[in-house]
Amino acid sequence: MPASTRCTEHLLPLPSDILLATLAALLAPRGLGHYWKTHYADKTFEHLYKLTAFDYCLLTPYFVVMIILAFYGIHRYQLVWLYYRNRKKAAKWSESPSRFAEGELPFVTIQLPIFNEQFVINRLIDACCRLDYPRDRFEIQVLDDSTDETIQAAQQIVARYALGFAGMEPQPIVYIHRENRHGFKAGALDAGLNRARGEFVAIFDADFVPPRDWVMKVIHHFAEPEVGMVQTRWTHLNRNYSFLTQVEAILLDGHFVLEHGGRSRAGVFFNFNGTAGMWRRAVIGQAGGWQHDTLTEDTDLSYRAQLIGWKFKYLQDVECPAELPIEMTAFKTQQARWAKGLIQTGKKILPRVLKSDAPWHTKLEAWYHLTANLSYPLMIVLSTLLMPAMIIRSYQGWIQMMLIDFPLFMASTMSVSSFYLVSQKELYPKRWYRTFIYLPCLMALGVGLTITNTKAVMEALFGIKSAFARTPKYSVKKKGEKSQATKYRKRLGFIPLIELAIGCYFAFTVWYAVTSENYFTVPFLLLFVFGYWYTGLLSLLQGRFDRFKATGEAHEKPYPVGI
Repeated sequence: MPASTRCTEHLLPLPSDILLATLAALLAPRGLGHYWKTHYADKTFEHLYKLTAFDYCLLTPYFVVMIILAFYGIHRYQLVWLYYRNRKKAAKWSESPSRFAEGELPFVTIQLPIFNEQFVINRLIDACCRLDYPRDRFEIQVLDDSTDETIQAAQQIVARYALGFAGMEPQPIVYIHRENRHGFKAGALDAGLNRARGEFVAIFDADFVPPRDWVMKVIHHFAEPEVGMVQTRWTHLNRNYSFLTQVEAILLDGHFVLEHGGRSRAGVFFNFNGTAGMWRRAVIGQAGGWQHDTLTEDTDLSYRAQLIGWKFKYLQDVECPAELPIEMTAFKTQQARWAKGLIQTGKKILPRVLKSDAPWHTKLEAWYHLTANLSYPLMIVLSTLLMPAMIIRSYQGWIQMMLIDFPLFMASTMSVSSFYLVSQKELYPKRWYRTFIYLPCLMALGVGLTITNTKAVMEALFGIKSAFARTPKYSVKKKGEKSQATKYRKRLGFIPLIELAIGCYFAFTVWYAVTSENYFTVPFLLLFVFGYWYTGLLSLLQGRFDRFKATGEAHEKPYPVGI
């Protein structure tokens, strides 16, 4: 045997060595055995501590919040179950029950609502002008509410594609600009609809790049007369841009695979996502049209349409790539708008859903869908009560904690990790295990969004109106690619400071848990520390160090050279 092999074998621990090391750890004066005996096996002071009225005042809301969060957590498991139970009912683009004849394809209008999108407008228009569909039954509307250089850029790009150029025939594209933003995106779509010629209307936000065959994959599903809307799955142009965009991609994948997949396969209500979908124009009118009394006009219209009997389809196998927010404040702005809009829609639509003749499981799923963001203010309550509850519960014994606290914790938090692991396994069966690397950050990021989303939810509950806050887009895809984020960057005021302060509070709870030898709670508490500090610091420091970065590849001009 070679000497190197003998040396390697000698370095490998033998089973007897591992056993001896384990025994040493258990039998050491201050080892694991001592820890277990003093914390969980010693019954000397059992039942000596009696709960006071003050303790009950703290523990009652603590357990109420934990139970509510547990129900929402269990619902995530239910969505996974619905997804797999009804897998044979999944709609596929190549399996539409009926199809339009080649010479009878209906007229399609493509609507492109934009607002101050100068860095992505050329990419969007170019992709839409290359869609494969007969040009005598096709039109593109650029619906521009911009107030900056985007106006001139969009006008010039539209004129260029309308006239045609080398490699591009003249396109049926028109530019529509509004002087005011009445109704925001909903108002722009409604204004465009008044001039649209299409029997069907597809909508793409400015950061999307629809594939060439997108329309042909979707349109034939409308040959079924009862289908009112078809939604396709978002994918991500800049997934690998940063660690933040990786986590954002996983979050969105969970929504589009398990939430949309589970609901659509089960035949319950689900929503149009505002982009990368197509509507039957008649449905929009019958359902009451685009309304702008919520920030999620897409979900609002979706529920109104389904309540009057229209059927929706979700095509998971039809992809439409888009750009993810590259900065924390942009991501927070997007999430807060969605959180507020869903609660607004819930207040408006849920009474009608509950009074309708829809099946009870459809009503229940609508309740979970439209009220899910109530978990954010509940997380604030939980964050406040966590440390005092931990102190009180430590006197009650480990059996109660294992039988009560641990199951509630598993239902409310661990369902998040399993939910997103399953979605990644569905999309990437050969490399889904890499998701484990991102899970702690994914859970921490969810915690870190608590402050901004709670503010948004409370505004919705108390009827406080706000403008439609757009998500900035910069046309970046690759790591190191230089962005012009300063153009549309916004700050979040004092909120990042509050997040840092709460992170410090949880750092103190970690210190208390360690000093009191309550080690089992430390990993959970660290998620709170990391989540609040991560979102707070990124919000405060975004762009502060851009001048120190190596010069990366700059992205394209917002419009082609020569225009």
